Amino acid sequence: MNAAEQALGLEATTKIAAVVNLFKAQFPDVKADLKPWVNDPDIQDLVDPDSIDIGFHLPGWSRLCQSRSILVQIRFYTDPVTDLRRAIGVEAAGFTHLGEQWRLSTIESWQFVGNTQPVDEVKEKLKLVCRQIVELFNSAASQ
Repeated sequence: MNAAEQALGLEATTKIAAVVNLFKAQFPDVKADLKPWVNDPDIQDLVDPDSIDIGFHLPGWSRLCQSRSILVQIRFYTDPVTDLRRAIGVEAAGFTHLGEQWRLSTIESWQFVGNTQPVDEVKEKLKLVCRQIVELFNSAASQ
């Protein structure tokens, strides 16, 4: 779900802003998009209500990132017994005008898949940001 729609309180808004800052610390030229999903009914059917989705747009096509935009989806699980919401992982995907070029999921193997992939340095930066995002959302939940 669009990050702008998930920013329903001070804590959520602060953490979403922190995610943007974490990403910009590694990729200073990106512009954050808190509404990456359009208000099209067909698209809305595909949106996960238990995620926070943020788009990051590079100033042009990046050879290092092998993309023009990166969609970051923070996935959550709410325990039905304790009602505790925890981040279970992050999925990131790089896009160009040709569509999705690569994907990274921290929920399973932390491996990049796709026809074209970022250079190793960018892969490590993306993995670092994903780890930081999960830690950010789970730090208060574990207390």
